[in-house]
Amino acid sequence: MSELFQIPPRASFAADPLNSRGRLFDQEVSPTRTPYQRDRDRVIHCTAFRRLKHKTQVFVADEDDYYRTRLTHSLEVAQIARSISRVLGLDEDLAETLALGHDLGHPPFGHAGEDVLDEAMKEFEGFDHNAQTLRIITHMEQVYPGFDGLNLTWETLEGIVKHNGPVVAKSGEELPWAFRAFEGWDWLQTHTFAGAEAQVAALADDIAYNNHDIDDGLRSGLICIEQLLELPMVGTAFRNVLDQYPGLSKNRVIREAVRRLIGYWIGDLLNETRANIEKFKPKSADDVRNMDQPLVIFSQEMEQNIATLRSFLQEKLYRHYKVNGTRNKSKRAVRQLFNVFLHDPYLLPPEKQQLIGKPADAKTARVVCDHIAAMTDTFAIEEHKRLFSLDVGL
Repeated sequence: MSELFQIPPRASFAADPLNSRGRLFDQEVSPTRTPYQRDRDRVIHCTAFRRLKHKTQVFVADEDDYYRTRLTHSLEVAQIARSISRVLGLDEDLAETLALGHDLGHPPFGHAGEDVLDEAMKEFEGFDHNAQTLRIITHMEQVYPGFDGLNLTWETLEGIVKHNGPVVAKSGEELPWAFRAFEGWDWLQTHTFAGAEAQVAALADDIAYNNHDIDDGLRSGLICIEQLLELPMVGTAFRNVLDQYPGLSKNRVIREAVRRLIGYWIGDLLNETRANIEKFKPKSADDVRNMDQPLVIFSQEMEQNIATLRSFLQEKLYRHYKVNGTRNKSKRAVRQLFNVFLHDPYLLPPEKQQLIGKPADAKTARVVCDHIAAMTDTFAIEEHKRLFSLDVGL
């Protein structure tokens, strides 16, 4: 019998749920859950999380029910983040919460939808999906009687906002609008890195979406295994599976190769991060925040392999003519929805009409942007048909 995995002790630099910096609005402590477990449950039960079921990354939600959505992606990121955190002695619940919540601000149709909304909102302080996530969890989710938002802990807010590193405005530019509008923004300290759990969640995101885009791309027929054999690391994984299991079905080849690839990435991250821990010897979560570089990293070789893979996916999958065709239709639909709502906001649902200003002013633009950003792919498609097709009743 193989030796059982031994759970490492909690690291000195892990987030400590018993010493959380608290919430913006004081609430009674839960007798059954830590603050981070409570945050995770709030994210899972919020409306924005449920909507991720029909929001996509590469393919549009109505093209096939096999391809990953933002919801399935978030669950996969959470699994990877939790596993890595367990090995490093970090707080698994906080890492899971950050993984589950990191995509809440994405609009329909992935980055195509985001690009259109950012351009449409150019005169009204723009749109950024990370800033929108903060807006959702601090303002737009309205379920509690005493405050807006989910009232998440400081550590969860910090991790969601800074999971890709410190949030520092470019020279001469202000921070994204939602960050500046958040009354507790200074409380989060924009100039430092987030804690180790947030850094793990960020790289778990990279591991999940890169490897699963390989999976979805192969199953869609837009890329093939023969093309992947030319890539470093990826090609090695597929070639090893093909050599070890001649005659194996394509489905099993893909599953086994992608499984191995995820293992390669996780192993590399653990090796490099352990080396960093030994080198920098952080004693507390604040030590991690105040470092001049991330604690949780990939090796330079892995970063090069990732860059090569991303370049391949960009050229062969994301810019494939079929994907481009869908993206262009999606962008056109979002642009038309924004314009029609902006100039005739009384087409909005009654509850949204109560929030608007005058047609085409900044207040109305933000209401319209929030309304569209919250849409799923499927709802946006149906709403576009309702407003622009004479064959569909109102």
